[in-house]
Amino acid sequence: MTLPGRAVLQVHPTRRCNLRCLHCYSSSGPDVAETTPLPVLQRAVADAAALGYDVLGVSGGEPTLYRPLDDLLRTARSQGMRTTVTSNGMLLTDRRLSELSGLVDVLAISLDGVPDSHVRMRQDPRSFAAMERRLPLVRASGIPFGFIFTLTQFNIHELAWVADFAVTAGAALLQIHPLEAEGNAVGALPDAVPDVTEMLFSVLEAARLRTSTDLVIQLDLVERGNLISQADRFLLGDSGDEGDAQGDGPVERLSSWLSPLVVETDGTVVPFAYGFDRQFALGNLHEAPLSAQARNWDPVPFRDLCRRVHTDLSGKHGPAFANWYDEVTRASRASLAS
Repeated sequence: MTLPGRAVLQVHPTRRCNLRCLHCYSSSGPDVAETTPLPVLQRAVADAAALGYDVLGVSGGEPTLYRPLDDLLRTARSQGMRTTVTSNGMLLTDRRLSELSGLVDVLAISLDGVPDSHVRMRQDPRSFAAMERRLPLVRASGIPFGFIFTLTQFNIHELAWVADFAVTAGAALLQIHPLEAEGNAVGALPDAVPDVTEMLFSVLEAARLRTSTDLVIQLDLVERGNLISQADRFLLGDSGDEGDAQGDGPVERLSSWLSPLVVETDGTVVPFAYGFDRQFALGNLHEAPLSAQARNWDPVPFRDLCRRVHTDLSGKHGPAFANWYDEVTRASRASLAS
């Protein structure tokens, strides 16, 4: 979950998770031990703050299984950053919440529809009941929280139930995120990525929910007209404001046009999304600090990629709605293939 208008550093400190979800983009699970050492991430957070990033988003895997999570969040706070944590909610015990209290600005809890749908997606019969049981503790902690709903080709009819559940639970936010054909979803959910018609229904339902509930609704789609009228939001850095990529310009302005900046669990730093093709990576934190990567990275190929995707999506035959970050991520791999 992102905070609008902010420059986000998104980190995935572990791929260990208590679940093995069908739609997990990082293919995390109980038997995946990969983690990033805390000192590596702390230095990256300090460098990101110096580059102008003002939000640290922590995802995974299941972030609450990363033992030094509170230390990582404390580092971000010491740098003046706001923080978000995305969790499946099952492990939010009193003790864990007390450790996170005062360190998390938004706690995002995954919710995949009605209980049966949630359990099916999460591949664990305990997943919904355990998450629901933790919600009174979350409310009592005082940590602001919301839910993330993964939109598929088959569950738009469950969105109203999800919104009612969120309101009853005391949530302030509901993020609607279209399923992406990444990670586990490639094999497990090959026909579940929502098409344009389903996206249209989600736009209409999101508009209805904004007027019928007090929830802040975030829908991770962009309308074709906005792609055209607000082209400068998508043609990233074309004005040259990001400075010279070789270090002769104001590198600290990277955050003014590149968000989110993503740190994968193996230390690779990529634009936009976990799994973005490595040919566009800034580098790896185990080989060079983020500050050096930002100075030495050539953003031109990435900006050219964004320009090509924008041209396709905003053209005469472009779709009415699109998941911008997913479109660019998939195009990054198609670019290598071509």
